[in-house]
Amino acid sequence: MIKPVVTEKAVMMIERENVLTFVTDMKDTKESIRKHVEEVLSVKVEKIRTLIRNNKKYAYVKLNKDSLAIDIATKLGLM
Repeated sequence: MIKPVVTEKAVMMIERENVLTFVTDMKDTKESIRKHVEEVLSVKVEKIRTLIRNNKKYAYVKLNKDSLAIDIATKLGLM
């Protein structure tokens, strides 16, 4: 299960770094996150970083240069 994060920092990362932020299950691996994002959003993922804070796992998904994060965020209703 992946949920997009909408915070001020997440929006800045979308605009500046082409990165989408998601809250994921603790059991999800980087490969499973990559596969899910590529299938559901029809984009190419360049890199994934994960962070565990307050018993939640966050995934920072950097998209390929061909896919703009701001366009995906608009489709998801984040912007």
